[in-house]
Amino acid sequence: MLRDQKKLDVITNDVLKKALRYTGKLGTMASEEEDMPVNAQIETTAAGTVLSDTGKYAARAVNERSLSLVPGFDPLDGSSNVDAGIAVGTIFGIFKESEETSKACDLPANLKDLDDDQVSCLAATLQPGKALVAAGYVLYSCSTELVFTLGRGVVGFTLDSSIGEYVLTRPNITIPTRGKIYSCNEANIENWDEPMQKYIRDIQTGQGETKEKYSLRYIGSMVGDVHRTLLYGGLFAYPADTKNKDGKLRLLYEAAPMSFLLEQAGGLATTGHNRVMDIPPTSVHQRVPIVLGSKEDVEECRKYYDESDDPKLKERCANRLKGLVTS
Repeated sequence: MLRDQKKLDVITNDVLKKALRYTGKLGTMASEEEDMPVNAQIETTAAGTVLSDTGKYAARAVNERSLSLVPGFDPLDGSSNVDAGIAVGTIFGIFKESEETSKACDLPANLKDLDDDQVSCLAATLQPGKALVAAGYVLYSCSTELVFTLGRGVVGFTLDSSIGEYVLTRPNITIPTRGKIYSCNEANIENWDEPMQKYIRDIQTGQGETKEKYSLRYIGSMVGDVHRTLLYGGLFAYPADTKNKDGKLRLLYEAAPMSFLLEQAGGLATTGHNRVMDIPPTSVHQRVPIVLGSKEDVEECRKYYDESDDPKLKERCANRLKGLVTS
């Protein structure tokens, strides 16, 4: 089963890469399924063969190199749910490559052997969420939903299979300022940082600001859980724990795009102490803890972190914001 799931991840990744390459708009792509960002003008097959682009698409890509877009994506979020028929999705964020982002960046010692093209791709990709120009997700469930932002609000489309087109069904998505649902893997609560433990227990028992008991809803697919949170309010969380001090979700192509989307819908996203969108990535697959959702719910959660006197927790948060590797 695991082998089939991995194969589906690879197939989805290849489909997205091929579709994106032939837009002629891209210089670099980053994916959860790739160790490093890749040049969009070069195709790498699953077997490892590298094929150079030829023809009008390659020419157009070269001509528009100065205006290249840089997408980062998780091709199949929640793939472990596939065999159970549970909702999965694709998450994406798009940056714009500029002269500044194309400059070589400081690389860790173990990456000093990269060639010039790899360094250029990495430099173009490592941008904070606040530099995103677009972000969104596709939810594959009982219907196929495309939800995205271009930095001017959030819109939602539904695939009409009879015409093969996405139809605008949610022209202006805004998240409620408060919700009554929280979404997280509560089985790990004993291992979370103390502020997150206390916050969840308070809203469970009606001791939070609203004095209402919140209900737990958790799918185990970020796209599915965030989609519900966006429409109905409340919050989604994947906090740090004793084993994963930086959480498990990837900053570049999961946490940052979803944070951009939620902020554009009127919500918030935080690591606890810091705005997710402000964190500069130190690597393509960097992980961060995240709490996102309704504005007032996230603000309430953040107060628990602000009241914490744990120096190690504050140090980790401060280091992320400085672009330092946390420990």
